[in-house]
Amino acid sequence: MRCGGRFDIEKKRARVDLIERESAQPGFWDDQKKAQSLGKEKSAIVEINAGAGGTESQDWAQMLYRMYTRYAERKGWEVDPGDFQPGEEAGLKSVSFIARGDHAFGFFKAEVGVHRLVRISPFDSNARRHTSFASVFVYPEVDEDIEINVNPADVRIDTFRASGAGGQKVNKTDSAIRMTHIPTGIVVSMQNERSQHKNRDMAWKVLRSRLYELELRKQQAQRDKIEATKADISFGSQIRNYVLAPYRMVKDVRTGVESGNPDAVLDGELDQFIQPYLLGVRRKDRPGGSPEAEV
Repeated sequence: MRCGGRFDIEKKRARVDLIERESAQPGFWDDQKKAQSLGKEKSAIVEINAGAGGTESQDWAQMLYRMYTRYAERKGWEVDPGDFQPGEEAGLKSVSFIARGDHAFGFFKAEVGVHRLVRISPFDSNARRHTSFASVFVYPEVDEDIEINVNPADVRIDTFRASGAGGQKVNKTDSAIRMTHIPTGIVVSMQNERSQHKNRDMAWKVLRSRLYELELRKQQAQRDKIEATKADISFGSQIRNYVLAPYRMVKDVRTGVESGNPDAVLDGELDQFIQPYLLGVRRKDRPGGSPEAEV
């Protein structure tokens, strides 16, 4: 493996290892905010779409599907097949699957983008060289049973006298409740019940519902952000080139990392590309010419 540019990769890899060990320590899950942040990186939905080019690109999409499921298996992650749209003659038009395991989303998100294959086509009777494209998108799995745990220390509770209709119905006690969730600024007031205890219980329920709705909006914003990163499946937009002819090499356009063993890469050996990207390795000499000059 070769990396473009100078980079203290060992130092950052040591930091990644430290974080991994820290997450396994007793008491780590006592910090709910940190633990929930880590948990969000467990579930990954991977979607692969063939680019233009018919059978060639559809076959390439199927090769990528095998590569990623093999990668997940090497990691010990659980893989659940999702939607599958077969190609017209071979391969597939699109496919999705869910990978569940530690940091699955964190690792797979490094693969988002267009992947380019150059090879002698097995579907061309003249044995000509063809270029194919397929795109990869990765989404965090949405937990429909979102559990909202509200830290009481984050909630300011004020009591006040509920307004009444007059006469005997006037509330003589401070039974009304106002809750302010300090981190988000959400305010909930409840005074329908004459009992402060009942108003308090109802206010907690409404507050959790408001926080649940806020979390759903955050997830939708994250999905919208991911959708906005989708690029055209074509020349110039690829993140990695897989060349099987006239020579054999896989090169990551973003980091400059190369491998002379494309068979191993296509069999799921992807950490050599994913880890440098996640650790911040970036090419400083990325050419501005044609994609052909990238490999």
